[in-house]
Amino acid sequence: MLKMNNISKVYQTEMVQTHALRDFNLNVEEGEFIAVTGPSGSGKTTFLNIAGMLEPFSSGEYLLDGIDVGKLNDNQRADLRNQKIGFIFQGFNLIPDLNLYENVEVPLRYRGIKAAERKRRIEQCLEQVGLASRAKHLPQQLSGGQQQRVAIARALAGEPRFLLADEPTGNLDSLMARQVMELLEQINRDGATIVMVTHDAELARRAPRNIQVVDGQLADFTLYQGKPNVAVGA
Repeated sequence: MLKMNNISKVYQTEMVQTHALRDFNLNVEEGEFIAVTGPSGSGKTTFLNIAGMLEPFSSGEYLLDGIDVGKLNDNQRADLRNQKIGFIFQGFNLIPDLNLYENVEVPLRYRGIKAAERKRRIEQCLEQVGLASRAKHLPQQLSGGQQQRVAIARALAGEPRFLLADEPTGNLDSLMARQVMELLEQINRDGATIVMVTHDAELARRAPRNIQVVDGQLADFTLYQGKPNVAVGA
């Protein structure tokens, strides 16, 4: 589904070059759940942003569903992102003046989806995350874990095949973090491919596959259900 070959990302200023990723290689198959770990500043978020087409890469090749992302213009990348990718962020990014239903609806309106279909998707996704009864509540009336579930519902409403999660439990206590992880596991069982960046080693171990990023590269070892997976990064 996702294939990165020798991806590099260089941030250039007048005085210095910073290599955020160096010859980064990764294959992600459809239906996988991958946890990405590594120290702060290792390149995890840069990788996630490139995977989500939120920022360009400097060199290399990135294929998403066989489509060469590097050959697309800005509009084509935006269309591909809207069609295939959902985002879950640590900060929830909910609009405080809109209720839950309206927050989930925002990206669907942007995509021009008709009202009846919007309603079906919103109700289905809020039900999926256990918040259908609170559709008219404002974000500030919810706990942090509930707000993150709304953010997940918003991502799911676009019916993406690929979910990118950047520290989705980072602002939550341990109980709420486990609940959100359980929800992500269920979404994966339902067929979504998930790549999750996390600093939480306990949650990372729950993902069937773990990779570690160090100094902008995959570390020498990649774990798959506790065993080295030599095919990764090939």
